[in-house]
Amino acid sequence: MKSIITCILTSLPFLLTLLLLPIQGAPNHNAPLPVPSLASALPYTLGIRDSIMIAHSFHDHPSFGPAGKMHGATYTCDVEFVAAKLQKTVNWVLDIGYASELLSEVLSQYNMKNLDEVFGNGEFTTTEFMARRIQMDLAERLRECVDGVDGVEEEVEDGEESCNGPVFEGIIRVKLYESHKAWASFEGPV
Repeated sequence: MKSIITCILTSLPFLLTLLLLPIQGAPNHNAPLPVPSLASALPYTLGIRDSIMIAHSFHDHPSFGPAGKMHGATYTCDVEFVAAKLQKTVNWVLDIGYASELLSEVLSQYNMKNLDEVFGNGEFTTTEFMARRIQMDLAERLRECVDGVDGVEEEVEDGEESCNGPVFEGIIRVKLYESHKAWASFEGPV
């Protein structure tokens, strides 16, 4: 119950922003209103970085021009773990070493691989798609740690480990850089 109340209280700035946007209006009333980040209302962030090298194509689809053919890319992957509070006793969002290992594990399934073969279903593995996929993979692994092995819930306190990982409640934001000029991002809850 405390975590629900804490989440609501820490989300108030975000919720107020959503409520006030229609009142303030936009100069062009047909223009879409900006949507604040889910994580913008949460005060604590841990960020880590890693990189991967991949090959992929867009299956000669004309919308992608020359990139429709097979090509390689080196992605820089920034991940932010955003939380409403620090974990008791240890005063961190998430252990940096654990977060780095987790990201490395997730990225290893794509690193030095042809994404056309990894996904094998004609999927367009755009930077946006991959940012979402990496975020979902990270969230799934963290949920597995909270749910315990074989779906049996384990009692854990803040900062304690379950299935070799700490409990994390919050938002994961993934920024995937194609270059110093272009990137895509995706964020969502664990």
